[in-house]
Amino acid sequence: MKPAYLLCIALALGACSRVANIGQPPDLTSPRNSEEFVAMINPPLEIPVDSGRPEAAASLWAGTTSSLMQYRRASRRGDILTVVIEIDDRAEISNSSDRARSAGDEFSMPQMLGIPQRLAERLPEGASVDPLVDMSSSSTYKGSGNISRRDKLTLRVAATVIDRLPNGVLQIEGTQEVRVNFELRELTVAGFVRPGDIDGDNQVEYDRIAGARISYGGRGQITDVQQPRYGQQVGDILLPY
Repeated sequence: MKPAYLLCIALALGACSRVANIGQPPDLTSPRNSEEFVAMINPPLEIPVDSGRPEAAASLWAGTTSSLMQYRRASRRGDILTVVIEIDDRAEISNSSDRARSAGDEFSMPQMLGIPQRLAERLPEGASVDPLVDMSSSSTYKGSGNISRRDKLTLRVAATVIDRLPNGVLQIEGTQEVRVNFELRELTVAGFVRPGDIDGDNQVEYDRIAGARISYGGRGQITDVQQPRYGQQVGDILLPY
C-alpha cells in the first residue's frame, strides 16, 4: 500500500473520531480507573486491638483512622492529602554579541637578481609581478536574543498515597476533572513526598514534592479550535521551509 493511501486512511480515521464528538461534551474519566482508587480499596491491614486486655477496649488510642488521638496526616497507602500549587515564576534572559575581524596581506618582489623583470617580459599583457600578492579580508557578526516569560498558577488538588517506599517516602498521585459546558479541564499531580513535609492541616506545597509532575490542560471545543488542523501539522513536519 502506498504511503499516500496510508496517510489518507489515517486522516479519515482522525476525522471520524472528531465527528463522534459533534454536539457532545467530552467524557469524564471514571474515578475507579485510577491508581488512587486501587490504593483506597487495598489499604494496609489495621493493627488489631489486643482483645486480651480489657483496658484496651476503653482506650482513646484505637490505632485506626477514626481514633480521636490518631495522627491525622497522610502516612500510608490509601490516605488522602491536599497538594497546594502556587506557581509564580518569571524568567528574563537577554544576550548580545558582536564580532569584527579584518586582515590584509601584501607581498612584492621588485628586485631579485633581475628575475621579476624577466618574468614580466613573459607574462601576458596586463599581468605584473609587482606586487606578487595583495589580499584583504573582513568579517562582521552581530547577534542578540531576548527571552521573557512568566508562569502563574494557583490550584489545590486532593492526592492519594498510592505507595509507601521502604525508606518511608510516600508516592502520591492526584487527578481532578472539571467540565464546564463543552470544555473539560484536567489537573494531574504526582511525585514523592516525605511525611515530615506534610503540615498539620494535611497539606503539602508543590515545591516539596520530589520528581513532581504537574499537568494542567483541557480538551473540548475550545481546545480543539486552538489546535492546528491535521493537514497543517503534517505539512509542518514534511515541508523543509
